[in-house]
Amino acid sequence: MRHPARSLLSLTLLLSLLSGAVAWANAPMVPLEDLKPLPEHRRATRLTTHVISNYHYRNVPLDDALSKKILTRYIDALDPARSYFTQADIDEFNQHATRVDDYLRSSSLNPLFEMFVRFRERLRERVDYAVKAVDGKFDFNVDESFDFDRKDAPWPKTTAELDELWRKRVKNDILSLKLAGKPQKEIGDTLKNRYNGLYRRTAQLNSEDVFQTLINAYTTSIDPHTSYFSPRTSENFKIRMSLSLEGIGAVLQSDNELTVVREVVTGGPAEMSGKLHADDRIVGIGQDDKGPVVDVIGWRLDDVVDLIRGPKNSVVRLQVLPKGTALGGPTTMVAITRNTIQLDEQAAKGSVLEVKRGNGVAKIGVITLPTFYMDFEARSAGDENYRSTTRDVRKIIGELTAKGVEGLVIDLRANGGGSLSEATELTGLFIGPGPVVQVRDSQGRVQVERSTEPEVAYKGPLMVLVDRNSASASEIFAGAIQDYHRGMVVGEPTFGKGTVQNLVDLNRFDQSMNGKLGQLKATIAQFFRVSGSSTQFKGVEPDIGFPTVDDEDHGERSLDNALPWAAIDPARFTPVNFSPARIDSVRALHEKRVASDTAFQALLASERAMYDAQQQHSLSLREDKRRAEHDKARTEQRERENQIRVARGLPPLPADQLTPEDEEEDDEFSKPDEKDKALDVVLTEAGNVLTDWIHSDGTEQRLVDNESAKRAPGGGVTQPARQTPAEVR
Repeated sequence: MRHPARSLLSLTLLLSLLSGAVAWANAPMVPLEDLKPLPEHRRATRLTTHVISNYHYRNVPLDDALSKKILTRYIDALDPARSYFTQADIDEFNQHATRVDDYLRSSSLNPLFEMFVRFRERLRERVDYAVKAVDGKFDFNVDESFDFDRKDAPWPKTTAELDELWRKRVKNDILSLKLAGKPQKEIGDTLKNRYNGLYRRTAQLNSEDVFQTLINAYTTSIDPHTSYFSPRTSENFKIRMSLSLEGIGAVLQSDNELTVVREVVTGGPAEMSGKLHADDRIVGIGQDDKGPVVDVIGWRLDDVVDLIRGPKNSVVRLQVLPKGTALGGPTTMVAITRNTIQLDEQAAKGSVLEVKRGNGVAKIGVITLPTFYMDFEARSAGDENYRSTTRDVRKIIGELTAKGVEGLVIDLRANGGGSLSEATELTGLFIGPGPVVQVRDSQGRVQVERSTEPEVAYKGPLMVLVDRNSASASEIFAGAIQDYHRGMVVGEPTFGKGTVQNLVDLNRFDQSMNGKLGQLKATIAQFFRVSGSSTQFKGVEPDIGFPTVDDEDHGERSLDNALPWAAIDPARFTPVNFSPARIDSVRALHEKRVASDTAFQALLASERAMYDAQQQHSLSLREDKRRAEHDKARTEQRERENQIRVARGLPPLPADQLTPEDEEEDDEFSKPDEKDKALDVVLTEAGNVLTDWIHSDGTEQRLVDNESAKRAPGGGVTQPARQTPAEVR
């Protein structure tokens, strides 16, 4: 699956409550002659190029080389599947390949707007063809295929080639709905509405939308985390960054005309339902319990967001193509009640994991940390009881210690970051005062962020559990624990997001524009561990890596123009002494155990199957073959799920006789708490590894005590840790 940063039209939003009805339904179509740059766009262009040229961490000159990249990204944003433009269109556009830099410097954007006008004209032609093709005759016994991933395919040379591409696309859409059990009349109506809606929504894109797309072709040619937000998008970004959120609690992205769930927010209604997951694709939306389901394939992300938003306590029904299910496969219906995302649900939580050891059990404490948070408003107001990650974890440590745990696991799986100061201070609970992370800005100046915790809160055996979605602040914490040798890091290599972004409100430079200039999110600095190694690109490599699918399309390394790994001088710090040979012996026990663990192998097989489905680039248009593929994938997934359940002492799921809708209503097997520990194969193995470490032969790890922590020398700059809010995402 394509990464979100590769789709320039994608707009990542956290769904939240906004008043008002769906805006797109009554929005007027924009006349082609109105699609031209406005004065605010020319002003925003000058400010954006100035900020990037003077303050961006990566110094990339705005020259002919960059101009070619910008044009390519702009064209890819308009037509990522190469199914609208012909090679003749591309040849015409390429005459501007070395001029885009000149257009940006002079704020002369008309040629780029004219390319969008051409795109809209070509889309109208394709929609007209598709609507007529729906009423044609299709033979589903012919052995042919539809290539839906054409990002690297050659541009069609003729209109006839485009017609053939769209004939197969329409045939695929009909077959998908047919396999879903839709009657023929409904299939025709659904697809005609889908295609006409695609044009209608594109025709409603205004100059602001075009400007945001072309400027982001520029910003993401510098690095994937630099982007421009139009005034409307800026408002949505503010909603996303707020602490009190109402909606379903999901981050969405647009990918090849599908709406993909990028992230399910901990504590939100979607996460609490247990039925919506990252990489699921939303293909239809219904309101309330029985409202009609609106097909949203091909919709703008803004419009999908508008449909999902709604009042607190109201119900939205999502028709979902589950993660790992091939396009055109069976869908499920997920009903979610919109609500407020509670900070308590995102807070750290403690639990005790009982690990079998001989004839008894070992108690392992687990602290699950979904994000690094602090209630800055309460703290600023002088509230002595303000919530923060470090405060909550310190309290949980006391509670778990009182229960007699032998070791502690800090679970950072899917933790995408948060407050830099909290990542720094949390590290101090385990190392005491000392340097935690180094930050280098665009001028090459290095500042050391230091823990100010006066003493160690926990001195026992420690493990940090990470996965490929542990990012930013999570990588700072895990990297520091690893560099200090204070504990083991286990799991998967982390995401590799080691850069710092700053949000610049362009309106503060020109009040005369009345708030029309938008905002720029620009990369201004890079993180480095106390060892001098960057967390950027490579992430944190675990001391003991769990078996996983090597997905090159995930993480920072999959992003175009990502900053490379780098290193600087290490800070001065005192690591804990431990024997590397002891890690080797524990790793050997782990590898032997998982090789024969039915549940772990079933989990790994599920990941491989999902990865293989995501790597699929074409679909058979032969009905019997397509149906057989769906049935086979469904049966194999059910078998793998039951292998995990039986291995963990749970009853198998019912025989695969239920429809997706019936399964969605089968609450006995969908409650999140029923699956928590028994089915968390990775956490169970993490407990085994830590228990092996605690009871292994050899010299025990020399744990940090209060006095040695107080004596730990600092390094580099000696400023205290930041006391102002700093978000690390």
